[in-house]
Amino acid sequence: MKFVGPHVSIAGGVQNAPLNAAALGATGFGLFTKNQRQWSSSPYSAAAAGDFKKNLHDNGYAAKQVLAHDGYLINLGSPDPAAFTKSYAAFVDELQRCGRLGLTLLNIHPGSHLKLISEEACMEQIADAVNRAHRETEGVTVVFENTAGQGTNVGYSFEQLAFLIGHVSDKSRIGFCFDTCHAFAAGYDLRTKKTYGAAMQSLEKAVGFRYLRGAHLNDAMSGLGSRLDRHENIGRGTLGLATFRMIMRDDRFEEIPLVLETIDESLWPGEVAMLKDMAKQ
Repeated sequence: MKFVGPHVSIAGGVQNAPLNAAALGATGFGLFTKNQRQWSSSPYSAAAAGDFKKNLHDNGYAAKQVLAHDGYLINLGSPDPAAFTKSYAAFVDELQRCGRLGLTLLNIHPGSHLKLISEEACMEQIADAVNRAHRETEGVTVVFENTAGQGTNVGYSFEQLAFLIGHVSDKSRIGFCFDTCHAFAAGYDLRTKKTYGAAMQSLEKAVGFRYLRGAHLNDAMSGLGSRLDRHENIGRGTLGLATFRMIMRDDRFEEIPLVLETIDESLWPGEVAMLKDMAKQ
């Protein structure tokens, strides 16, 4: 089964996320564990964590259908020691928050080298941070998201994803999230059966689908290889409907959260229904 749904709001409390997803007809969803633009947030109350778990269960969701996302400020690849320390503490907090909610997947943007260290040194530092965080936490899998290659972000090539995963010791707690917009912006053409097949073959060769833990389904505003991270609603961008039809019919994307991060939330119910229909065809 395809677990498809949007990245839902936690306004009013994290316990509302499963309710918001269910109201949209989602079979899976994404969420931030706290305000994504702040370094810290108050711990969950026992009531909020309990209500989240209850709402998750009561609406038919299991942990494997949910892809949590870490905050935007975190940069585990930062060459600045103070910034890295702050980022690492926030990252561990995100893992612990997932644990309190009973969630098992935390999606992260790998990090940025800021033109102060090499890409390889940056990725080694990121992997080292994940190894350290694994030792300090338990039960939550870190999911590296492929990036568009905007600015100084690493993780834009399948080979870089493979490097990151390869340098993480506990392979049972590491994986990747495939973002369609980011892949296209990074130069992977997903628009035709031929190019989609070639991209997926490259992904399998470099990383392996055994590490696929989720996907972000986003159309793109920008062109192939643009390196611009600009999302668009499904079928309204430069990727087009064919890309998403192929994904929804691809057995390799079964049983993982397929999360919409598209820009017009009013279109989410229709997008969810459309993607679910594509999977049936």
